Amino acid sequence: MQCSERREFPHPKGAERSVGTSVVVVLNDRKRLHQLRDRLAALQPPMVQLEAIGEGEQTLAEVARLNPAVARRNRQQAMARWLIPFGFLAGLTFTYITDLDTFAFAGAWSQHLIGALLGMGSGWMGSFAAAASVRSEEDDRIRSLRNRVEEGNWLLLAETANGVDMPWISLQQAKPLAVVRLGDG
Repeated sequence: MQCSERREFPHPKGAERSVGTSVVVVLNDRKRLHQLRDRLAALQPPMVQLEAIGEGEQTLAEVARLNPAVARRNRQQAMARWLIPFGFLAGLTFTYITDLDTFAFAGAWSQHLIGALLGMGSGWMGSFAAAASVRSEEDDRIRSLRNRVEEGNWLLLAETANGVDMPWISLQQAKPLAVVRLGDG
């Protein structure tokens, strides 16, 4: 007998779905991986994402949720959204405050614009440095999952829609080596 689950109506095609709970199930048997994936795929409402990872399946690099390079690129783009305009304003302000004539050849207004563009470029470069220096707790979990795949295990990434409970009983029936919770939306 299954415990009660909250249900929600499926979203129309093309509508964006927010992710509820994300877990990675570690299994040492490929047959159990396929059985669990089929069991979870048959659930209603359907899972947002079900990805099998390991030998004969997808690689970790192919799954964006488990690829640290994708996470770093997303952080860089998010930081660039505010660092580039801030750098522009900082460069413009700096040229007005200091009253330096570094770019005097360009004229009064143009030298302030050049300073602003240089500040904007500094903000863009800073977004790369800041994104590379930030490490999340999830990066450590992904590293441990990478080690599990290298040991010959298989992973199943399962994500539910927002407001839908993870079918924990179904996950435990597969007798996993571990269930790693990545996050809640």
